[in-house]
Amino acid sequence: MDSPVYGDESPILAPATPRGESALAIIRTSGKGAVDLVASVFSRPRALQAAPGNSAVYGWIVDPRIVDPRGGEAAKIDEVLVSVYRGSRSFTGEEGADISCHGGIGTVKAVLAALRNAGFRDALPGEFSFRAFMNGKLDLTRAESVMELVFAKTDRSREHAVRRLSGALEAEIRGIKALLVRVLAGTEIYLDYSEDEFMGTADPSGLDEAAGRLPDRALAEEALARLQVLAASYNMEKLYRDGALVVIAGRPNAGKSSLFNRLLQEDRAIVTEIPGTTRDWLEAWVSLGGFPLRLTDTAGLHAAEDPVEKIGVERSRELLAAADLILYLIDGEQGFTAEDRAFYQDPALFSPGSGGNKPVVLTLWNKADAVPLPSFLPEPLAPEGPTRTLGISAKTGEGLPCLTAALTAALEARFGGASETSSPGRAPGLGSERQKELIDRAIENLSGALALADRAEPLDLVAPLLREGVNALGEITGEVSTAEILDTLFSHFCVGK
Repeated sequence: MDSPVYGDESPILAPATPRGESALAIIRTSGKGAVDLVASVFSRPRALQAAPGNSAVYGWIVDPRIVDPRGGEAAKIDEVLVSVYRGSRSFTGEEGADISCHGGIGTVKAVLAALRNAGFRDALPGEFSFRAFMNGKLDLTRAESVMELVFAKTDRSREHAVRRLSGALEAEIRGIKALLVRVLAGTEIYLDYSEDEFMGTADPSGLDEAAGRLPDRALAEEALARLQVLAASYNMEKLYRDGALVVIAGRPNAGKSSLFNRLLQEDRAIVTEIPGTTRDWLEAWVSLGGFPLRLTDTAGLHAAEDPVEKIGVERSRELLAAADLILYLIDGEQGFTAEDRAFYQDPALFSPGSGGNKPVVLTLWNKADAVPLPSFLPEPLAPEGPTRTLGISAKTGEGLPCLTAALTAALEARFGGASETSSPGRAPGLGSERQKELIDRAIENLSGALALADRAEPLDLVAPLLREGVNALGEITGEVSTAEILDTLFSHFCVGK
């Protein structure tokens, strides 16, 4: 039997809710004849077949191969509600039905088995979204935003994904592309005439155009400026989508685990008065300032003798090198010690040779409820980046609002500023690395075209670059695509999407 492929017309099914015990589960179906196939294992087949689109029908999923000897009816599997979708008024643009059944693991397996026996095959990853794209229900930017919504970690992440799903990014890309198409069309008009034809015209400006003066140059410059705004949005959008690694570090017993628990608002890390309680790192996702953060509690930084503690300290140092932001705790009761100073002198983190991706450090004077932040502090020795010292108490929560504000400002500075791309009037942000690569390609080609025009190079050298820029924008929305590109893109989606 041939393996299923994207683009065939087979009726497909997939669970749209996670496997496990729950009150309800949803099984999605789509494809030619999907409603009739569901009707073949439904207790009220005629009612289902006659149901209009966007309506629901109550009944039972049954197994027609097994007849109940007591009533002569097909054996019942589960009591369900079937939502019917007709033609173009569905997510995929195909006929389909969503089955709401009870959420037990055995129940879902039995309903899926009955539907497979009826003629459905299991959907490939992202195949529902693929069919929506192929049937003109979604462009590729909106298809990608579907998965962004599935994995959104904060309300802000969700808001940005919803804006792309609503078509804001698609509209911006199409608007920029329309500008470039006008420039390209004007350029190619002149390429359709020979130099002799221009020589014979009464208007000598044609010679200027043929020599490289770019028609509608102002439109090309506007397109380039809008593309650059989109490209600049990607780092912040990536932060909202993927989050940042924030590492809590400090000497043993500085209060790292207490701060970890305080920020999570739950007791995840063990806290004792004994230094070195945390020997390995712990992590959890948390939302602060609208950003999803991978918050990590680490073993205390010191010259450990115990072999297990040594491993914990080494792992802490590896995390520090990979961090986007470090919350370094100073024990206010102990003051700024030689071990604290050693952290700020660590060449792996702060030397000029440590690379361009140096972490931002926020210094926290912990236990400020017992020992307030002094007016004079030894200068932290990190040579670059914000090293502002804040007084906090991980025990009481004192200073945490200020910490959240400082953390938010530090991340915005690191990832490209505080421009809120989802605010009204602002350009939408880019939602994927694929989009960013294609925007960069369009910028490169358009910049090259403008540079050639500046040197008065012939338009037959300029036009191919403009055409490449237009094609790159077409790839973002899916107007220009190949089967290989589409298969790669949708294969990373969830099965039920």
